Amino acid sequence: MKYAYYPGCVAKSTATELYNSTALVAQRLGIGLVELTAASCCGAGVINEGDSFLNIVLNARTFAMAESMGLDILTICSTCQGVMSQVKWQLDNDLKLLEKTNEALSKVNVNYQGKVKIKHLLWALAEDYGLEKLAQQAVQPLEGMKVAPFYGCYILRPAEALQHESHEKPTSFEQLITALGGEPVEYDGKTKCCGFPILFVQRDAAFGMAAAYLNNAKKAQADFLVTPCPLCHISLDLYQKKAQSQAGLEINLPVMHLSQMVGLALGATPTELGFSKHMVSMVNVLKHV
Repeated sequence: MKYAYYPGCVAKSTATELYNSTALVAQRLGIGLVELTAASCCGAGVINEGDSFLNIVLNARTFAMAESMGLDILTICSTCQGVMSQVKWQLDNDLKLLEKTNEALSKVNVNYQGKVKIKHLLWALAEDYGLEKLAQQAVQPLEGMKVAPFYGCYILRPAEALQHESHEKPTSFEQLITALGGEPVEYDGKTKCCGFPILFVQRDAAFGMAAAYLNNAKKAQADFLVTPCPLCHISLDLYQKKAQSQAGLEINLPVMHLSQMVGLALGATPTELGFSKHMVSMVNVLKHV
């Protein structure tokens, strides 16, 4: 297994614990990561609002880089996954747009042929590596832990572009948790928006959304929540205290990155996984280990 690795922006800045724990998991599982260090930001949906064609060209340039290496793209950010999948879908279904895009890319001697695939770490582990094989590598299984999977928006939507699993009733996250020895819990809100896209324009609404989903997971007796998106992690962990204060709740639910949960099951230490960077303490979770 080898991928053209696209960590995105947040994992290289605010959420370095995600970047480091992904490297650790890949190393322990023998997954090759060739980082696309010259790639640009996916745009996170923001560039698309200002210049949709620029958004397409920037992402197509990244696709072409991976394509030239003969590798598919691996993401660790749901937002990147959703944005890039949308662009790929547009190019796959509009030959004139692809030609126009390649005309723009020709100025930097780049050409995109439409062959690359884009896959989130969640699917790479569940499908390419395999759940049965992953379970065998879990030297420190999550036994006795109730885990709340938070899919969020972009790993499931836009549905017409992703078409990977049901955007209403997905199962991949639950299957992964089970393979690692944990017990996935069902709760309302796991496939909804975390609130991050409106965090800086409608702060109260964003906090209300985050608090509601966290509280639902807490009511379902989850020991911790896990997300495949660093932007969701910001909303649900970094801003959790403000969200629960606004909602008049006491939640204090630890939130892990997907790679941290996998790394924990593989026997990595709290220090290696960067748990000290979290705003909500992981102490109670680690008592189960």
